[in-house]
Amino acid sequence: QVRLQESGPGLVKPSQTLSLTCTVSGGSITSSPYAWSWIRQPPGKGLEWMGLIRDDGSTAYTPSLKSRTSISRDTSKNQFSLQLSSVTPEDTAVYYCAATRTRVGVTTPQRYDYWGQGTQVTVSS
Repeated sequence: QVRLQESGPGLVKPSQTLSLTCTVSGGSITSSPYAWSWIRQPPGKGLEWMGLIRDDGSTAYTPSLKSRTSISRDTSKNQFSLQLSSVTPEDTAVYYCAATRTRVGVTTPQRYDYWGQGTQVTVSS
């Protein structure tokens, strides 16, 4: 059973960079055919897929966030991380890391099999 756990600061100031880490257990982030994603849910809104890193280390991002988003991994720690730069209050959300075995529809949150519990991040001065 794959388990994911998000960690990182719950409060970030505007214009700063949001950094979160997802620690994976019960499976390797280098195992095919997994894709490992960050998904967020702003208050009162639906789930928004942000980007992913695949088992081979390649990445993909949603176009609206691509210029501010970076996803990387540390295979020695079985972790992958999110950095979102130049944050504004509109980036306030619950952030989830998630994993899917499929290679199809990976931008659709409903296709994800495994989820972390989520972590609240508030952007405020």
